[in-house]
Amino acid sequence: MGEPLRAQAREWFDRGDRDLDSATLLFDQHGHLDSVTYHVQQALEKHLKGYLVLRGERPPRVHDLDTLLGRVADFEPDLYDPYIELCERATRYYLEDRYPPGPPPDYDRDEVAADLQSTRQLISALQERAET
Repeated sequence: MGEPLRAQAREWFDRGDRDLDSATLLFDQHGHLDSVTYHVQQALEKHLKGYLVLRGERPPRVHDLDTLLGRVADFEPDLYDPYIELCERATRYYLEDRYPPGPPPDYDRDEVAADLQSTRQLISALQERAET
């Protein structure tokens, strides 16, 4: 894979890392959980898109993590089953739960903690495979 693809993917990964850092900081400081989940979704989206770029694919202009994970699974099929539920939930965080009408969602802190941990695991797996 060429250096231009690596550089472009690195931009996606760096921005995703910033979102993961923001999610972690907000969570650790007992910030609003809906803001934590927003950054979880963004971190996943950017890392999935970065991985696709690295593999020479043009990432689709979607926020649907199910779709992105499906595209990544074309290269890494073993990542699909362990992370599809996380991606479905994180997509809901972004698309369904973020906007009015209604009050901000009241997420369970333990569930968000588990999703944050799973997000770290998926990102780590993507990074490891990106280096090979």
